[in-house]
Amino acid sequence: MMRSVTSSTSARGIAAIVGVGPNLGRSVARKFAHEGYTVAILARDLARLSRFADEIAREEKAQVFAIRIDCSDTQSVREAFEGVLSLGFVEVLVYNAYQPIPWQYGGPSSFSDIRIDSFQKSLAVSSVGAFHCAQQVLPGMVERGRGTILFTGCAASLSGIAGFSELCCGKFALRGLSQCLAKEFNPRGVHIAHVIIDGLIGASRASTMPQRSLVGEQQGVGGDGSMDPDSVAQTYWYLHIQPRGAWTQEIDVRTPNPRFF
Repeated sequence: MMRSVTSSTSARGIAAIVGVGPNLGRSVARKFAHEGYTVAILARDLARLSRFADEIAREEKAQVFAIRIDCSDTQSVREAFEGVLSLGFVEVLVYNAYQPIPWQYGGPSSFSDIRIDSFQKSLAVSSVGAFHCAQQVLPGMVERGRGTILFTGCAASLSGIAGFSELCCGKFALRGLSQCLAKEFNPRGVHIAHVIIDGLIGASRASTMPQRSLVGEQQGVGGDGSMDPDSVAQTYWYLHIQPRGAWTQEIDVRTPNPRFF
């Protein structure tokens, strides 16, 4: 675990963001830091993660901690969350992890070409890892009668697609887990929601574009149709602050013309 630039300790709990890369995960972490949370960001690449932690801490004057995790490894998840829970109680868990698979670098795979170890790793990261992470934080949330768990899905969570078995099966399972947990834990004060990202997430444009260019019907949409991760992160925040009497269990986030599949 690496501690980043810090300020005074937040009176709120911890926002743990699992699966932090350069786009959506980083933007979600930045949003919760901006709103006053102490943030723990988790991913496999600790060196890159540490750079993100320093950057967010400096920009938002927040406490940000970088913790390595391998979501396909039960022991790694357990050890990572020992570090997270040592910081305080987890009020928010965002599970944004996924396993890159070969088709991303050269088109969809023929089913006969998919390796069983690759298929199993994708399932482990997309769904089993989410299961383990949720188990680490739910007892504390139930004890306090409050908390939020947000799972990131995609268009493949809803429909099987030729050549995308690895992604679809893992994301189908994640969606099922989200629904099961929501029905069990919503009555106990824990808001659990599934966010379907129906489109491509691009790089953040907020720091490079004039503010006025982000206003209007094209707000948060790049010229290539990709979504601005900072804009998508607003949806995660919105789900967290929803009144308990009107919780959303699943929400679709998409551009006007989604092109993902």
